[in-house]
Amino acid sequence: MSRFFVRPEDISGGKIYITDRGDIHHMKKVLRLAYGDEVDISDGAVWEYRARIEEIGENQAVLTIVDKQKFAREPHIRITLFQGIPKAGKMEGIIQKSVELGVDKIVPVFMERTVVVDKGNFCKKLERWQKISDEAVKQCKRGMIPQIENSCRFEEALTMLKDYDLILFPYENEENTTIKDCLRGITGSGESPETVAIIIGPEGGFSDREAVMLDGAGSRRVTLGKTILRTETAGPAAIAMTMYELEL
Repeated sequence: MSRFFVRPEDISGGKIYITDRGDIHHMKKVLRLAYGDEVDISDGAVWEYRARIEEIGENQAVLTIVDKQKFAREPHIRITLFQGIPKAGKMEGIIQKSVELGVDKIVPVFMERTVVVDKGNFCKKLERWQKISDEAVKQCKRGMIPQIENSCRFEEALTMLKDYDLILFPYENEENTTIKDCLRGITGSGESPETVAIIIGPEGGFSDREAVMLDGAGSRRVTLGKTILRTETAGPAAIAMTMYELEL
C-alpha cells in the first residue's frame, strides 16, 4: 500500500487534498493509481488514514477517508542522532538506516576531525539528505518524517544536549561500560527517558578535548562492542540497541 504525506490543514470534511505535484506525478505516472484505488496517508503529526481516490487532476488529487487511527509505527522514545559529518556519500546511508530504525531527527555536526568543509553550498546537501529521509519513511511506512536539522559546530551541539533525558556517548576508548549495561541500569532503576541523544564522531573519532567536554555535558560513555565500528555503522547500531532496550 502506497503512503503519502500531507499537512493537517489539507484534511477537511472527510476529504484529503494532495497538491504536491511530485506526489501527483508519482500517483499517476509511476504507481498508475486511478479512481477507486486506496492509499495510506499521514498528516505527519498524529493521525494516519486509509483513503480512496476520488479524482486526480494535474494540480490536485481528492481522496475520501475510509479509516483513521493514531500512528501505529512510531516509537514512544524520541532519539536524536548527533552525527559527526562523514566524507563522501556515507551520510546518505546513515540517514536511511537511522530512519528505518526509528530515529526522530538527525543533526549533522562539524567536529575537530571532520574532513568535510562547508564551502557555502552545504544547504544543497541538507536538501538532498532530507529527501532521503522522506523516501525512507515512505518505504518503511512510518507516520512522521524525521527532520535533518541544519548543520552545527560541536560547541553548538553541546548546548542542545541539555534538552535530553539521556545522552549516550559511544566512545572507542571506553572499555568497561557497554551500552547494554548502561541502558539496563536505567530501566532497572525505574527511569523512563523519553528523549535520547546519541552522539557519534566522524571517521577520525572524537578528539580528547571533545571527549572531556561531552563528559562535562552529562553524557554517559559506552562501548558498542569489542570491535571498532565505522562511523556509518556506529549510529544505526546504537539506535538499534537503544530501541531494543527502551522501546521493544
